[in-house]
Amino acid sequence: MDYLKTVVPSQLLLERGSNLVVINPGSANIRVGLANQDSPFNIPHCIARRTNQFSKLNVQDQLLNSQVTTAQHMEREKAYDVIASLLKIPFLDEEVANNSVPRKMGRVDGYNPQNTRKDGAFTWTDIHVKDLKSSVAPESSMDKSVINESLVQHEGTDSKEPTLTKRKFREVICGEEALRVSPTEPYCLRRPIRRGHLNISQHYPMQQVLEDLHALWDWILLEKLHIPHQERSLYSAILVVPETFDNREIKEILSILLRDLHFSSAVVHQEGLAAVFGNGLSTACVVNMGAQVTSVICIEDGVALPNTEKTLPFGGEDISRCLLWTQRHHQTWPQIRTDILTKPIDLLMLNRLKESYCEIKEGELDAVAIVHSYEDAMPAGSHKTRLTALNVPPMGLFYPTLLIPDLYPPPPRSWFHDYEDMLEETWHIELPRRSDMPDGVYPGINVGLPMWDNYPFFSMKPKKEEKVGLAEAITNSILSTGRIDLQRKLFCSIQLIGGVALTGGLIPAVEERLVSLSLFPNLLSSYFKHI
Repeated sequence: MDYLKTVVPSQLLLERGSNLVVINPGSANIRVGLANQDSPFNIPHCIARRTNQFSKLNVQDQLLNSQVTTAQHMEREKAYDVIASLLKIPFLDEEVANNSVPRKMGRVDGYNPQNTRKDGAFTWTDIHVKDLKSSVAPESSMDKSVINESLVQHEGTDSKEPTLTKRKFREVICGEEALRVSPTEPYCLRRPIRRGHLNISQHYPMQQVLEDLHALWDWILLEKLHIPHQERSLYSAILVVPETFDNREIKEILSILLRDLHFSSAVVHQEGLAAVFGNGLSTACVVNMGAQVTSVICIEDGVALPNTEKTLPFGGEDISRCLLWTQRHHQTWPQIRTDILTKPIDLLMLNRLKESYCEIKEGELDAVAIVHSYEDAMPAGSHKTRLTALNVPPMGLFYPTLLIPDLYPPPPRSWFHDYEDMLEETWHIELPRRSDMPDGVYPGINVGLPMWDNYPFFSMKPKKEEKVGLAEAITNSILSTGRIDLQRKLFCSIQLIGGVALTGGLIPAVEERLVSLSLFPNLLSSYFKHI
C-alpha cells in the first residue's frame, strides 16, 4: 500500500499496465489497447455475419435511415449560402463570373499536416476461408463465436501435410474487413452502437446487439491483443465510456466484460474525465468530436458537472456525407453509384477524402483527387476529378442544417423506461410493482448476472440532443455552470478531442465564434492571441 501511495503513475502503468486492457467503445470505432502501450488499436466498430436470407438488407439497421425532405433541402441550401458568405466563396448556385479581380484560391494537393494523402483503392474482403483437411480426423474444433482470419487448420496425430479441399464462407467478419464486404455477398453488416447508444430497435433486437458486441470484442482480444480465453482471468478491464451512454447501457457492457469475456475485474471511467486527466488538467470544457456524435461536458476539479452536458447528433461521418452532396451539386463527382448508407466501402473512401482534403479556411478550396467506384464485387475503378468547396462540409459543425443528421437518426428510445430491464424485449409492456418494493425495483425482470439482481435503477430521462451548432453548444454548456469565476476558467480551457478535432483550421474557427457568442469577448480574444 505504501508503494501505491508513492509510485509515479507512469511507472505504475509501465510495471502493471501489461495486465490492464483499456476499452473505449464508440459508434463507428472502438479503441482498445493495453495500458502500457503508447497508442491503442483503432478498429471499426462493426461486424458482418453470414446470412441465408436472399431477400435481405445488407445493413441491419438500414430501415432506420430516412430521405431528405423538401424543407430539409431548402434549409441545407440556405446554410450553404450563409457559410459561403463567411468563407468568401460563390453561393451555391452562383455562376463564376469573369472579372478582373481573381478570387482567393487555396490548393490542398498533397497538403495536410495531420494526414498523409492516400489515393489507393480499397479492396473487397475475401469472404472465403480455405479449409485444410488432414488425413486424420481433427482432435478439436474452434469456438464458433471466434473466426480466425488465418487459414483454418486441424491438428492431427499424423505428421502428413494438410491438403486443400474446398473453400467455405467465413461465418463472421469483424472490423474494417466487415465494411469491405460486397453488398452482393450473403452477409449482413451490423453496428452495435449507433449515434452514441446501443443500436437497439425493432430491426436489431437487444440480444443480437449484445451477442455482436461480445463476438467483436472477443475477436479483438484474440487477434489484436493476443489474449487467449484461458488467460482472461489474469487481466482487468478499464472501460472508458462516452457521455452519451446511460447507466443501463453501461451495466450491460460491464456484464459482457465480466460474464462473457471473463475479465477478473472492471472499472468504469468517463471519457471526458479521462481526457482532462490525460492532459494534466483538472478543470476544462471537453468537446468530444466523434464520427457520429459530438458531446460537450464541463469538468471542475476532476468532477464532471452533469447539468453542463450537451449532445449534438452529428460528427465526422455527417461531414463525409455532406462532402458527397456538395460535389454532386457542383457536378464534380464522377457518374458513379456512391451510397455510404447502404454500401459501407463508399464510406471508407469518403472518410479518406475528407481527412485528406477538407479544412476550414477562407477562399475557394479545390483539389485534384482520385475517386474510386466499387460495383458488384468487381475491382475498383479510378476517376481523377477536381473536388471543389472543400472548406464547406466541416463548417456544418457550426451550421448543422447543412449536414442533415436526420438522414441517419439515433436508434429509437421507445424501450427506455425506468422499470424496464434491458435483457427483456419489453417494448411497451406495463409491468406490475409491489407496494412494499422501492421505486426502480420490479419483480421477475432481472435475468442477468446475480450481481445485478438488486441493482438500483435511478429515475432518469433519456439524454436529449441539442439542435444547435458547435459554438452555441460550448457556450451554453459553460454558461449553465452559473458561476462567473468558473465560466472564465472554462472559456480559457477548452479541449477538442476525437478524430474530427484534427480538421485543419477548426481551432481558429471555434475560437472566432466563441468570441462573438461569449460574455467575455475581450478576455477570450486576448487569451486566444497568446496561445
